[in-house]
Amino acid sequence: MLSDTKIRKAAPADRDYKLADEKGLFLLVRKNGGKLWRMKYRVAGKEKLLSFGPYPDVTLTAARDARDVARRLLREGVDPGAEKKRVANVEKLAEAHTFEAVAREWHELQKGRWSDHHQLIVIRSLERDVFPTLGKTPIGGLDAHDILDLLRKIEKRGSIETAKRIRQRISGVFLLAISKRIARDNPAKDLNAALLPKPKARKQPAVVDLTELRDLLRKAEDSGASPVTLLASRLLALTAVRPGVVRGARWDEFHGIFEGTNENAEEPYWHVPAERMKLTLDRKDEQAFDHIVPLAPEAVDVLRAANRLTGRGELVFPGQRHAHIPLSENAIGYLYNRVGWHGRHVPHGWRAAFSTIMNERAKLAGIADDRAVIDLMLAHVPENKVESAYNRAEFMPRRREIACEWAKLLLDKMQPADELLTLARRKSDA
Repeated sequence: MLSDTKIRKAAPADRDYKLADEKGLFLLVRKNGGKLWRMKYRVAGKEKLLSFGPYPDVTLTAARDARDVARRLLREGVDPGAEKKRVANVEKLAEAHTFEAVAREWHELQKGRWSDHHQLIVIRSLERDVFPTLGKTPIGGLDAHDILDLLRKIEKRGSIETAKRIRQRISGVFLLAISKRIARDNPAKDLNAALLPKPKARKQPAVVDLTELRDLLRKAEDSGASPVTLLASRLLALTAVRPGVVRGARWDEFHGIFEGTNENAEEPYWHVPAERMKLTLDRKDEQAFDHIVPLAPEAVDVLRAANRLTGRGELVFPGQRHAHIPLSENAIGYLYNRVGWHGRHVPHGWRAAFSTIMNERAKLAGIADDRAVIDLMLAHVPENKVESAYNRAEFMPRRREIACEWAKLLLDKMQPADELLTLARRKSDA
């Protein structure tokens, strides 16, 4: 029998030689100094060899344990060499079918249905929230508990809606795995009921008096803040879209803002993809729920001014440090706080201001249909999808009229957008 001392002292010779242990186990000493564990056994009268790895990575005790396992398989009528190959193949197959591998395949298959922007959102969400935890696990080995634990971590950081979207994407990955017969069921399918409900939105503070709103804009635009922030604030006020939609605005979403003024020119508008809108998850991939924002001349002026600053990039309102990252979600809110409007009006408040003021004007003018039109301008989508698509086209002329009326009311006696480019610079130099 071998001992560790005898093994350590075994020196290489001119050719390979064997040191026997017992029950078929031996150490092969190579002429280059390597020492490899082997086991000799017979199946159906044929002699075979089984390898257990190199010494000292595989100790004498570990080699004997492996030998005993192999002998037990032989007693059960199983060829240990064939079993080793089978296990290796299973492990190789499992490695090829990790959650990350299948998820990336799923993403590639879905890309044709999504815009470039949404493709990036989906894969980044998986890379950030899923792959670090579940990515290397064979997809067939995951169960509902694994996925729910992951989703709970996302919820704990306050990202309730993100957890729901991640669950939906994981479910899509499992559907692909089932179709490929590498998973038997979809453990993410029924987890939505176990997730936290989305908290009720708190009412956002908003001023609904035009005089005060103009005063807010004047003070903000006279603050010396970054021109990008000032222009984003003005576009937000003019369009009454959600602040996140303005922050993530891309130049390829805008149409007709640089064409001439001849009668054949395209009316300027902003085409916001559905995935950037506040919609239920099943609607975010449907083009029918893209949001169309008619742009008043004053909004076009803002965009033309911004183009002088950021037109070479993809984003209309990038952050100060990185051109590919949107303006901070707090930038406009902090601006309003600094000029004395903390707790009185937040960026989201422009939606309430626009709705209240324009609905009151419609009521005074006796225009009953304007409430539905204004709801569409705020992207309050009707439950009936067909009706929604129909109304978007039907009311567009009136929506443009309201947008222009709102812009004139809000920016009465305000400086042109171009002046915001130099106003901030003059303030900072003073």
